[in-house]
Amino acid sequence: MGIDGYVLTGLLPQIAGDLHVPEAAAGQLMSVFALTSAIVGPVLGALTGRFERKATIAISLAVFVVGNLIVGLAPTYAWAMSGRVISAVGGALLSAVVAAYVIAITPPERRGWALSVVMGGFLAATALGVPVGLLLGEQDWRIPLFIVAGIGTVALLGILAFVPTLRLPALPLRETLRPLTRGPILTALLVPVGLMGASYLCFTYAALIIGPRTGLGLAMVGVLFGYGVFSFFGNMFAGREIDRNGPDRVITTIIIALIGFMLLGTAGLALPGVWGIVSILVWFFGTATFNGGSGVSLQSRLAMMAPDSVALVVALNTSGMMLGSAIGSAAGGAALAAGLPADMLIPLASVFLVMSLVVHLLLIRRGDKKPVL
Repeated sequence: MGIDGYVLTGLLPQIAGDLHVPEAAAGQLMSVFALTSAIVGPVLGALTGRFERKATIAISLAVFVVGNLIVGLAPTYAWAMSGRVISAVGGALLSAVVAAYVIAITPPERRGWALSVVMGGFLAATALGVPVGLLLGEQDWRIPLFIVAGIGTVALLGILAFVPTLRLPALPLRETLRPLTRGPILTALLVPVGLMGASYLCFTYAALIIGPRTGLGLAMVGVLFGYGVFSFFGNMFAGREIDRNGPDRVITTIIIALIGFMLLGTAGLALPGVWGIVSILVWFFGTATFNGGSGVSLQSRLAMMAPDSVALVVALNTSGMMLGSAIGSAAGGAALAAGLPADMLIPLASVFLVMSLVVHLLLIRRGDKKPVL
């Protein structure tokens, strides 16, 4: 999933040329994945709450693999879009069920760290798999999709062989859905929307922002590798800090830091030569570090707010992130189509972050949570 989530961003020109669509339209292959995940994740999370967890993980991963095979074999843009929708259905449920599984088997005082280990696997795959995928994708953008399907199949076999079965206490559907009626939880979901909106507004079109300064090909591969490495370490550090200080303080630090790096990136656009390259890379790797820590922080907070409906609220968190990803990549595509230079996507992303900070601080001030971890 780490490879699948990021590798296409570096291959937009190849995808657009092969499928005979504009680059902005190629970027919408990420948008439709994110939007589908946002819609179906909570629904499937709620409806499968009574299912045995191992089987649910295996089925959702199998659907994800099939969707990627369809994209890899797609003869047209419509087929590629269909495959992205199918893979999003499997991926959305997979994310929610795996997180709920980990929370269920981990002592409360270690849940932040445990979630960061799982997320660390995602980000390590991004760091290692994306560069390899991009190198092979330079020859044919479809190859990384087949790599994803192959690794997913190996993972599926490993899950079937080694992951213990787990059946969680089944709540009535009405009780499972109760978090949807709680104002603080719905408010909290606006934060991942804003954070991912800012991230994907830039990241989807990173090749168009960074490429003219560093070059594409191997240079872009190295930059994306660095993004994955910095995200990994940011995630692991956030996991430890959550267990020490709680998720609210960690989320505050993350948002403020991201705003600072966006301002730095905006200033760096005006610098010539080497200094411009350094500034844009500091922006990219800085945002990677703090974006990497955001996922586990947001998951932990929602798990604290609704401990009896973890699968649902984690799915809602994923939906918020995916919805933000869809909004961000769609907004970036619309801005480019309207003639806005790619460089201006960075200050535009700052607007999402400021709104996220305001919502987050209002939520803390209200203090209407049930701390149980």
